[in-house]
Amino acid sequence: MSQKINDQFEMQLAAYVDSLRPLIYINHFDFNAVDELIKNVAGSETSVYEYNEAGHHVDFYTKCSKGAVPGSDNLNSFLAAFDDNEPQTAFLVLKDVHRYFRPENPDAAIIARLKSIAERTMFRDGVYITVFLVCSDLVIPIELEKMITVFDIPMPGDKEIQSIIDDYAKGFQIEIAPDTVNELVMSFRGLSAFEIRQIMNLAYQRSGQIDSKDKDLILKEKEQVIKKSGIIEIIPVSSGLHSVGGLGNLKKYLGDKSYVFNNLGEARKFGLDLPKGILIVGMPGCGKSLTAKATASQFNVPLLRLDIGKLMGKFVGESEGNLRRAIKTAEAVAPCVLWIDELEKAFAGLSGQGQGGGSDVTTRLFGQFLTWLQEKESSVYVVATSNNISTLPPEFLRKGRFDELFLVKLPTAEERRSIFEIHLRKRGKLTEDVDVLKLLKDTDGYSGADIEAVVKETVEAAFISQDRAVTTEKLKKVIGKTKSISVTMKEKIDELNKAYTAYDFEDAT
Repeated sequence: MSQKINDQFEMQLAAYVDSLRPLIYINHFDFNAVDELIKNVAGSETSVYEYNEAGHHVDFYTKCSKGAVPGSDNLNSFLAAFDDNEPQTAFLVLKDVHRYFRPENPDAAIIARLKSIAERTMFRDGVYITVFLVCSDLVIPIELEKMITVFDIPMPGDKEIQSIIDDYAKGFQIEIAPDTVNELVMSFRGLSAFEIRQIMNLAYQRSGQIDSKDKDLILKEKEQVIKKSGIIEIIPVSSGLHSVGGLGNLKKYLGDKSYVFNNLGEARKFGLDLPKGILIVGMPGCGKSLTAKATASQFNVPLLRLDIGKLMGKFVGESEGNLRRAIKTAEAVAPCVLWIDELEKAFAGLSGQGQGGGSDVTTRLFGQFLTWLQEKESSVYVVATSNNISTLPPEFLRKGRFDELFLVKLPTAEERRSIFEIHLRKRGKLTEDVDVLKLLKDTDGYSGADIEAVVKETVEAAFISQDRAVTTEKLKKVIGKTKSISVTMKEKIDELNKAYTAYDFEDAT
């Protein structure tokens, strides 16, 4: 079953060829889809030759020894056959040759050959050789950077996904209800045609049909995409916004946003923009991370956590490539919540004066991330959290990037009451032996994490004691020997409060 390529992108690739773009880099894993695209652009008049590392240096169309380039036992000899001034029109398809470009060990001879062929195409009459670098990884040598055009083959849109489902159902003579097709289209967003067919094969083999129950199977397969990335991890979630004590304004906002997020098709028709996400800043241990987890549960979608530390690579361009791969992974799993914890550590140094080195890499990552956040059309809802905003660039701290900016302060008395009740109830200890109201005065300045620690320690002490009872007095005893965050981090908290007052944040409470 051949993959259908959107005519718009076929025309775009043809335009690159016609405008003498000599080196076109296609970063894609589905070589069959790329082959079809290049064949459609080449037509019947252009000779197309393929080189791949398996040694099959053959005519692109026949895929057999007939038409092979003579003496092309390696990439250098393959390219040498075309590195002359002889008038000709040809496409060279080089597959998975990115290892020759890696900064730690570049092949100068291969890079020089490609540059020479590119220059002949651009400046010699009658020479029209377009080189397609079809690779599963994006590695661009500096020497060829100005000559290379990166061409992205997009994931199938809704119409293409529906067409794939319809063709599959027709091929296997199975009936799929229209409502089920619509649900599957939403679930398959972000996956390639190859992956969609593989999942449908698995569903069909499992039950002999394809129905709405297979949404769970799709989600599990999307989890495989995440695990293989090595940069993003999937976080299990179980508790919703009811597990967050206080923060009523923030929870109300997320409750409303979840309605929009879960009805995106209808919302877009009504004129609403696609939700981008929120930035939550504030005191450590006051519920920012818990809110990120609860958001995914409220939205009924997977929670992904982006580990910024894993983005940083030691080679030129590696960090930017890792971020592109992370974004593609998140979009493949969409709809989802993408949690970026401690955002200030991710882009530390951008407000500094130094130039070069890691700062330049960070600046590029920052620009790449902001561009994606501003222009994204996928249902990836970003929840970014930060303690120290003084190191964040001002571009982050305006609503144009995120839908809303929330400030989480140390909990009020009412919020502390709610937090105590949540943690006591969670452990089955919210009984008549505990008067939470008597605990509030002594816990002024405590964070949510402080209160949780008090409850945990009290429950443990009760388990060891003879009566095994959790009482008000036992809780007050633990509180008496607990130093809250407002004591242990007083100077830091005063500093953070001053920084927060300089910006117009929405109060989470």
